[in-house]
Amino acid sequence: MTVLLDNSRYWECPNCKQTAVTREARPHSQFHHCPGLGGLYAPMVPAGTRAKVTAVEREDYIGAEHVGRTMAVKTERSDGSNDLAVFAPTAVARVS
Repeated sequence: MTVLLDNSRYWECPNCKQTAVTREARPHSQFHHCPGLGGLYAPMVPAGTRAKVTAVEREDYIGAEHVGRTMAVKTERSDGSNDLAVFAPTAVARVS
């Protein structure tokens, strides 16, 4: 006898109307370019989860660095747990 397990996970974004379905068995998160956050690459939450996803603006001195003004995307759930997806600056090299 063969047992078929359904690994489907349903995701939704609290800032836009986008939804997704994944079938990965391992723990994972689903990200998308969210129009509700100005196109930032933001996480989706499991369907039915009450959560708030917000952009965190950079508060440190930028100087001559090539970084975006948005530092991270924060997910706050109704149970008090939260996650942070950080956008790290990238290195720049010059060749003469």
